[in-house]
Amino acid sequence: MRTVGRKATITKDELFQAALNLIGPQKSISSLSLREVAREAGIAPNSFYRHFKDIDELAIELIDRSGIVLRQILHKARLKASKQNSIIRTSVEVFIEQLDADEGNLSLLLREGYTGSISYKDAVESQLNYFQQELQEDLIRLERLNHSKLVHPELVAKAITQLVFNMGAKVIDLPMIERKEVAEQTMIMIRMLLEGARAMDDVLIH
Repeated sequence: MRTVGRKATITKDELFQAALNLIGPQKSISSLSLREVAREAGIAPNSFYRHFKDIDELAIELIDRSGIVLRQILHKARLKASKQNSIIRTSVEVFIEQLDADEGNLSLLLREGYTGSISYKDAVESQLNYFQQELQEDLIRLERLNHSKLVHPELVAKAITQLVFNMGAKVIDLPMIERKEVAEQTMIMIRMLLEGARAMDDVLIH
């Protein structure tokens, strides 16, 4: 018989949400127990195993899921941009907004990328590589629209991705006014990277 208060069935998304409910700014998924997640999800511990073999498997799938959601949000924002300044500002502002989003996808990536286990860090690194690849494609698209060209767009995309994620890790615990200040500095640094890569093309031509 089903225990009172426990669900008869559970989905992966419900287990993901239960894990997100339990982890805070200073708490890694690795600190959670299977029983904690099961209790939060309202299921018997044995029901957990219908979807995952252990907490680590849940964590890595959750990191992948969070990366996909964030990439979709940022990609849609960049598609609306047609100028250098707008793509930079839009991307950074959306990134900052996601720090406080209820879903907790960005804070999860930032936390596990810096404090998680090796397998969690590897999973985050894989997601950063996807961010980098998609940003590279958008930068090339934007440069063509503006009749300009970046030298080594893959390195520019990598530098911007690392810069923005480092910025996110730095401001996640700061008040909004200080976040905005760091975000403005980050936008300037990104413009410098882009202008430098564009100028290198001129140097190589001459």
